[in-house]
This record gives sequence, structure tokens and C-alpha cells, in this order.
Amino acid sequence: MAASNKAVLGPLVGAVDQGTSSTRFLVFNSKTAELLSHHQVEIKQEFPREGWVEQDPKEILHSVYECIEKTCEKLGQLNIDISNIKAIGVSNQRETTVVWDKITGEPLYNAVVWLDLRTQSTVESLSKRIPGNNNFVKSKTGLPLSTYFSAVKLRWLLDNVRKVQKAVEEKRALFGTIDSWLIWSLTGGVNGGVHCTDVTNASRTMLFNIHSLEWDKQLCEFFGIPMEILPNVRSSSEIYGLMKAGALEGVPISGCLGDQSAALVGQMCFQIGQAKNTYGTGCFLLCNTGHKCVFSDHGLLTTVAYKLGRDKPVYYALEGSVAIAGAVIRWLRDNLGIIKTSEEIEKLAKEVGTSYGCYFVPAFSGLYAPYWEPSARGIICGLTQFTNKCHIAFAALEAVCFQTREILDAMNRDCGIPLSHLQVDGGMTSNKILMQLQADILYIPVVKPSMPETTALGAAMAAGAAEGVGVWSLEPEDLSAVTMERFEPQINAEESEIRYSTWKKAVMKSMGWVTTQSPESGIP
Repeated sequence: MAASNKAVLGPLVGAVDQGTSSTRFLVFNSKTAELLSHHQVEIKQEFPREGWVEQDPKEILHSVYECIEKTCEKLGQLNIDISNIKAIGVSNQRETTVVWDKITGEPLYNAVVWLDLRTQSTVESLSKRIPGNNNFVKSKTGLPLSTYFSAVKLRWLLDNVRKVQKAVEEKRALFGTIDSWLIWSLTGGVNGGVHCTDVTNASRTMLFNIHSLEWDKQLCEFFGIPMEILPNVRSSSEIYGLMKAGALEGVPISGCLGDQSAALVGQMCFQIGQAKNTYGTGCFLLCNTGHKCVFSDHGLLTTVAYKLGRDKPVYYALEGSVAIAGAVIRWLRDNLGIIKTSEEIEKLAKEVGTSYGCYFVPAFSGLYAPYWEPSARGIICGLTQFTNKCHIAFAALEAVCFQTREILDAMNRDCGIPLSHLQVDGGMTSNKILMQLQADILYIPVVKPSMPETTALGAAMAAGAAEGVGVWSLEPEDLSAVTMERFEPQINAEESEIRYSTWKKAVMKSMGWVTTQSPESGIP
């Protein structure tokens, strides 16, 4: 049986999914999109000071190698020949910023994570230099000036870290988001590693012109970024280079998408108006707007959705970004200790079935869409002597749903066509209470694919479809049908509205906490 089984599988495609809280490597059958095996490793987050969030780029790289090796071992146990793996795609947490030395291959500082707030004063001083009548940063990049994006993080590193300054002066420095760091390292590093990124990741740096699809001289001058440290920008689906080590040595890396773009592809949102919401560390709602950039009047971002081939057209998306979703569960686990594992949150919430008037606004990194309010901080309000940890757990899940409702409302106003249902994915979607709550709070059905790893699937599709690989067809008639689970709203609309308006009151109370930013101090 095993031998014949080996023969029928056909070409396989691997995907590295490097997220904020964990790294995974997954292997799919390119003909059926079936997930065959995977391995996952949690990544440490460091909080050296209040508002600072860092990760070790070498730990991230090591976790990728570990996940690849362990997945290949598991495939071996399943009697699946790893020589069937024809390509590898990379999907990654976006915006997180790495600067490394191209001579030694060593990072020059920890990765500054997208959630990090140390650049608030950098943002304030830069925003004074943008003319009120000509916000060229927003019109070229689709993004508001915020601590969220890479350019201000890179500016901070250039201003505060001597090792980075010195390496730039000596022309040894390379900058990249996580995808660039991984692809450079996996394709050889100091021995001919390929320094590149794709259009989706580039569009999150604030240095990239989303109309011309190239690094923008005016933006680089505005942020004071030397252009020679930037990676080459490529499409999301083409061969960048070959794996130079490990079990998959010689396999092409041929797909690259920022995680939210990858999920849009994995959910097969290829038509204008199709949208998905991913529940990871944060929550990200993306709606495909086709070949044209749609600019939001309601606090959403305009971003590159994908470009699936060198000669293929670019697609854009509107995005609603929420900073804290799954991260609030990790906080309840690691900081408060009211749960030991993330899965326990469902059990606690189930015990009470309500937050009993308690509201939790997890504005740990300020508020992202639709407010873009950096002065906000997290609050739990509506507490009484009756409130216990179960109510707080329930309020945390509700917070994820309310934040999604806010970005969905903004999306509906910008697009003019309300979404009739919400396609969802991401780690948190295995929580059935969360999914039911989401349907109740949005008052539309929530639809979830039975295989929730759509981010990795999107990266695998891009890699398998690349010119020179050609094992995955993206033609509509060839895409496999996906089985879905539906959650229908179960409360009445009026109750849904009352809860939502109380949530908005709580959000207002979270704003304006941080009035004067403490001066940012330099690092040796």
C-alpha cells in the first residue's frame, strides 16, 4: 500500500509561514491543496522597555530550519518522498524590520516588530514636515504615518544604534523585512544570498510607491534612508533563488507574500469585492479592489494585494488593521496567568457565556484602524465585585469581534457594497465561541474553511504557480473546492447594536492616556 501511495501523490509544495508568535512549515499537495504535514515552533517576543517589542532574527531563522527538518521527518514517517517537494513559498509577519551585515551575515540589532511603539516621537517630528495640503506620503504609499510601518523603525535604528550607523557608512548594511532576511539567508547568506522582497512586503515599508511599484526617491529622502541598503523588489510568484542547505537543498524558493496578502490568495479572493479576515496576533480584513488603488475615507489602508508573476498585473486591496487580537489571549496567558494555554480561553468564556457588562479594549500598541490613535492604551471597564476571570476572558474574545466590526463597517462605507458574509481564517478561528460571537456582533454569517492554514496555502500557491515551477494552476476551473463551516447570527439585531455602542463608549475612554511621550533614549 505504502509504495503505491508514494507514487500517486504528485508534486508537493512547501510553505514557510513566519508569523509574529510562531513559525510553521507546511507541505501541500499541489493538485488537491490538501495539507500533508507541518511543524510549528513558538517565537519569543522581547519587551526590553514599555512599548518596545523585539525578536531575535537568528532565532527566527533557526526556527525556520527546525520546522523544515521536522516536517521532512514527519513526511518520511508517512512514507512520502520529500524529493516530491518542487518549490517553497514564504509568507511572513509584515513591517518587522531587520538590518544585518552582509559580510558576516549577523543581524546588527534585534528585529523591531510591527507592534513596537518606540518610534512615536520619530513619527511626531516627521509629521510636522508633511505639508497639510499635500500628504505625499499617504498618496504614494497608501499608508498613514504611524509607528506600524518599517521606514520609521529603520529611521530609529539609523539614529540610535551605532553598529547600524557604522555598517551603513561602511556599505556593509542590508535592510529587509522578515521575508528578505529569510530569503537572503536560505539562498546562501554571505555566500551569494539573494537580497529581495516582493511587492506586497515592499508596500508596507512606507518607502515604496504603490503606483510605479518601485522604491521612491522622494520618500527615501524624506525618511533619510540610503537606497543602496534596500532589497530588490520582485513579483510575489517567481523563482528568487534555491535553498542552499538542509533537507530541501536545491529546491527553488518561488513564492513570497506578506502574511495578509497570502491569506487573501489562500482564501482565493481573486475577484474584486472579495474579502477575508485573518485572526492572528492582530486582525486583518482585506478586500480585493482589483487593478486600481482605492483610497479610504474611513481609516483603512491601501495596499498591494499580490502580483502573481513578473508579467502579471498587480492587484490592490483595502485593509483594516487591528493590532491586538490573538495577542490579547497570549497576554492573559503570559502576563496575568489566568490561563495556562491559549485554548483554555474558550473553556473560561463558556462557563459564563457573557462578559456581564465588562468591556476590554486591548489598545496595547495604541489603536490602529479605523482610529489611528497612538495615545490610546488598554483598559478593562465596567467592572463590579461580581466580575471574575471568566468574564474578563469573555470580554477579551468580544474585543476581537468588536474590533472586527469596526473595520468591517469602515470597509462597507468605503466600498458602498456591504459584505453579505465574512470569510475568516487564522489560528483563533478554531475557537467556536469566538466564531459564534463574531457572527452575532457583525450580524452576518461567518464562513470558515475546514483547513484554516490559508496563509501558508497562499504562499504555496504562489510558489507552485511560478514560471519555471508550474505545478499549481491558479485558473478558476482548477482551484479545488473548499469545504466550509458556517456560523449564523443567533441573537437579535437590537441586542447586537446595544453591545456595540457600549463598546464604542469604552474605546473613547481608552484614548488620550499617553499625553507626552517620554524622550526616546539611544542604545549603545
